Amino acid sequence: MPSSSSPSPSPSPRRRALRLGLAGAATSLLQACSPIAFLERRVPGDTYRLAPDIPYGSHPRQALDVYMPLDTRRPAPVFVFFYGGVWTSGTRGFYRFVGEAFAARGIVTVVPDYRLHPEVKFPDFLDDSARAVRWALDNAARHGGDPSRVFVGGHSAGAYNAAMVAFDPRYAQAAGFDSRRLDGFVGLAGPYDFLPLTGRVTRAVFGWPDTPPETQPINVVAKGAPRSLLLYAKYDNLVGPHNSENLAQRLRELGTPVTVVPYETLGHRTLVGSLARPLNWTGDTADRIAAFISSP
Repeated sequence: MPSSSSPSPSPSPRRRALRLGLAGAATSLLQACSPIAFLERRVPGDTYRLAPDIPYGSHPRQALDVYMPLDTRRPAPVFVFFYGGVWTSGTRGFYRFVGEAFAARGIVTVVPDYRLHPEVKFPDFLDDSARAVRWALDNAARHGGDPSRVFVGGHSAGAYNAAMVAFDPRYAQAAGFDSRRLDGFVGLAGPYDFLPLTGRVTRAVFGWPDTPPETQPINVVAKGAPRSLLLYAKYDNLVGPHNSENLAQRLRELGTPVTVVPYETLGHRTLVGSLARPLNWTGDTADRIAAFISSP
């Protein structure tokens, strides 16, 4: 089958109410003053090896961290993860919980920074993203990774960046590689089909009203796109579920294998938060992604 939909298991009404309450508490935690500090204090430091602060370009934000599994007997798959932040905020140091989640599961994980608005706007952050992926392809082996098994993905705006690198060959070509070398795409609550622009920030980032259709992953994806895993929060009020659902339908039409996983008890922020070891109980996101990346 070229595609599949794999919803998270439906709990009983009582259990669902309990999980919704707990997930709501987790959401409140992630919206608190220092949610990253909470996660950082509880992420183990002995489940991976870290190669920090590696430049992939000359700009200070063109740098990345590499999280490596402790077991290096065999080359591991590689996952390049881009964080979100509406293309205006974020730093790789806040995402140690992502690096740990996948390195502990046997996956070399690359977490890059990229330039942000207002210093830059579309498509500059995509050029950075493609250059970071090129670095991962070129340097996978020296960090215990398999250069023939490189995946790209991210959360929210980061999922958008990864999708554009995976689906629009122009960015890979400009960075000096063929996007067909990528083994898969993983998107968590990504904006893939979000015209017309309504938000003040996104209008500034994408140059509204002269925003071309080619800014949308759903408009540039074509036959030969890498197999994909799309995870999203069913009741996401920041990036609507239609983004993942519409992209999944387009991938199916193109014959691209795609797995879709909607979560009823997670929100936009807790979807990525559930990757962290302290919040694994809120969802099986880390295990699902690791299984997808580790599968042949």
